[in-house]
Amino acid sequence: MEQRHYTTGELFRRFAPYYKKYKGTLCLDLFCAALTTICELVLPLIMRYITNEGMRDLASLSVRTVGGLGFLYLILRIIDAFAAYYMADMGHVMGAKIETDMRRDAYRHLQRLSDTYYNNTKVGQIMGRITNDLFDVTEFAHHCPEEFFIGFVKIVISFVILSGINLPLTLIVFACVPVMIAVCMPLNFRMRGVFRSQRGQIGELNARIEDSLLGHKVVKAFTNEEIENHKFERDNSTFYDIKKLSYRYMGLFQTTVRLFDGLMYLTVVVAGGIFMVNGLVEPGDLVAYMLYVTTMIATIRRIIEFAEQFQRGMTGIERFLQIIDADIEIFDEPGAVELKHPRGNIAFEQVSFEYPDDHNRVFKDLNLRIRAGEKVAIVGPSGGGKTTLCNLIPRFYDVSAGRITLDGEDIKHFTLKSLRSSIGIVQQDVYLFSGTIYENIVYGRPDASREDVMEAAKRAGAHEFILGLKDGYETYVGERGVKLSGGQKQRISIARVFLKNPPIIILDEATSALDNESEFAVAQSLAKLSEGRTTLTIAHRLSSIRNSDRILVLTEDGIVEEGKHQELLNKKGIYYHFYETADALK
Repeated sequence: MEQRHYTTGELFRRFAPYYKKYKGTLCLDLFCAALTTICELVLPLIMRYITNEGMRDLASLSVRTVGGLGFLYLILRIIDAFAAYYMADMGHVMGAKIETDMRRDAYRHLQRLSDTYYNNTKVGQIMGRITNDLFDVTEFAHHCPEEFFIGFVKIVISFVILSGINLPLTLIVFACVPVMIAVCMPLNFRMRGVFRSQRGQIGELNARIEDSLLGHKVVKAFTNEEIENHKFERDNSTFYDIKKLSYRYMGLFQTTVRLFDGLMYLTVVVAGGIFMVNGLVEPGDLVAYMLYVTTMIATIRRIIEFAEQFQRGMTGIERFLQIIDADIEIFDEPGAVELKHPRGNIAFEQVSFEYPDDHNRVFKDLNLRIRAGEKVAIVGPSGGGKTTLCNLIPRFYDVSAGRITLDGEDIKHFTLKSLRSSIGIVQQDVYLFSGTIYENIVYGRPDASREDVMEAAKRAGAHEFILGLKDGYETYVGERGVKLSGGQKQRISIARVFLKNPPIIILDEATSALDNESEFAVAQSLAKLSEGRTTLTIAHRLSSIRNSDRILVLTEDGIVEEGKHQELLNKKGIYYHFYETADALK
């Protein structure tokens, strides 16, 4: 999916509101930054005074005067220590809080994105954006205002003080600064581009690793370890090349800055020496110039060192905004109301649908009515739109034209939460979360009691096999439920829907991947689940839908046949052909 790029101004404007909650901490942090700056700016003035007074009349410098200046500098250093501690502690905490807020906002936005976004975005890329990319924001959020504020204060105050000493020499020295900025800025922007590529490639690398590890059984079954190693090596080498380029630009950047450092020192030595020979500056003034230039160069170096961190932070913010700005295609319409006590009458009225990303049309002007409590089965060739039709009811996708109604009301008039709470889905590819069996069942209704969970498991035919496990309901199922068999996972998913207790059930090929014994057990559970509920069943195994109230044959031309099992067999049409083919394969 093509990603938008942002200007530096846009990134600052979009990031700035995250400081609002912590403006008190930020202001105190900048105040402490100002205090630490005072020490560095006062020291050259003290040295200038002592040097000039010593050159004029050494006897005029008393121990009391020098001791007083030393005591003043000691007090400033103590203040500097406390201020620096606050910056290192609370400043970083503020950055961590901002990072946490951004990660929370990104995660919440991801929860609202439609299937279209996930169909076109690799999970590894998403993970990189909400973890690694935001790590750099902590340092950026803390140091960015500090470094710019300190740099601004030091340069402005140094310019004012030095201009009061000798304006021509000050202008000569400071003339190097805009030239340095003009040379370094293009390199800085190139670094941004490289860091953006680097972050993108990290996401690709994560996606590659995730894909290979999750499919490790397939890799081993086909003995394709070398192929996977080659793919990984290719992506890993690409990441290395990008990183090597980033270090090249960093090296050019730092070398350029060091050359300008030397140029500024050379300017002070040569121009300052000429001014002193001609009596235009005193020796103490030249010492002050050198110390101020040293301070400025140290500040510029800090900013240069921060430049890499700055660009990493800006890249992290940019990739964060690419998530935040991803369109929420499915949302509550204005004035949407809670769906209360639905009966389960569903109607498709002139419904057309095409996928929003590739615009592949699935069906056009489809009409269908399902009565409350009716058990409707949908069969047809692969790619005919069976699953898509069912996905439109809970609004995983929105129709391209026409409308879907529930109890006579357009489903868009209901809030997504209340609509989806009224629909239970059992899929062929069961997803169990990493955790215990109990945690996976109670996911159907988080406020349910343990007794309710066990009752749901009993109704799903899962209670007995769960008690047969070593840890019972506290058995750890592994990532995606890998420690359980297909039939066990399916019955847990059915128990989860039993606990949810919705009036509408969608069974999406819920038994097609099971063996005969598991299919029989799950079919019994599904029969109990369907009692008294509006049920849509997608099935390839036609034997499982014989007792449906109505069977629909859905093809790319829409619903071409409908009726009961025997009626459709008597027609000897598409359904009859499917049934005969399935019977021949037994």
